[in-house]
Amino acid sequence: MNPAADAPILFFDSGLGGLTVLGPTRALLPTAPIVYAADYAGLPYGQKSEAELAARVPALLGRLVERYQPRLAVIACNTASTIALAHVRAALDLPIVGTVPAIKPAAALTRTGTIGVLGTEATVRQPYVDDLSARFAGDKRVLRYGSPGLVTAAEAKLCGEPVDRQVIARAVGGLRDQPGGDAIDVIVLACTHFPLLAAELQAVAGPSVRLIDGAEGIARRVADLTHGQPWPAAASPGIAAFTRSAERLPPPLATLAPYGIGRIETI
Repeated sequence: MNPAADAPILFFDSGLGGLTVLGPTRALLPTAPIVYAADYAGLPYGQKSEAELAARVPALLGRLVERYQPRLAVIACNTASTIALAHVRAALDLPIVGTVPAIKPAAALTRTGTIGVLGTEATVRQPYVDDLSARFAGDKRVLRYGSPGLVTAAEAKLCGEPVDRQVIARAVGGLRDQPGGDAIDVIVLACTHFPLLAAELQAVAGPSVRLIDGAEGIARRVADLTHGQPWPAAASPGIAAFTRSAERLPPPLATLAPYGIGRIETI
């Protein structure tokens, strides 16, 4: 049975990085109702343990699904997806789209045979990334680096604050300084926050390096899974829901408005 036309798509991330997935999805589904949920109380995910995230993410998504009754949920977070995707799918009775590092397209693009994977500390150490590398880049050199500072820098940039150039330099250097790193010609942005810093990362990496992420592919997957379902005739203002945090407040609505968000809630 098809969902009601006003049933939203739920996007979930630790912070604002998932907006880089929301944007391409709205381009394909312009009238889709949107709920964007950010776990500010748990940010940053990249420095949390696997056990903590495997428990936290399904529980929080369960609350969000109960509250907003979405037709589909997108875990717009590489760290949460690589650790908790199977747990979420087991717990919830609706389609779940995850976000995984774009290693397969990177392997097809590289000319030098050396790929860099730039993610959070938690993402780059996951067996899921080992498996992707073995399946799709078995004949390539895949170098990884977990940057603890890029998530914070991306959040700051989106809220109009200056980007610390040293954070960018350390992240790119963390790949380049590894044995064989000077041959990297494709860098996978394996965190949805990182495309928010694409210009800064590209400036340091240089014009010979291509940056790629999985946002367009995720958007196409959402469109495929909802093909034939009813949608409203016109777009309505979306909702952004933030878990309560003593350390950070939700961003101004003006920051979120370009993504179709018209209301902010705390949960």
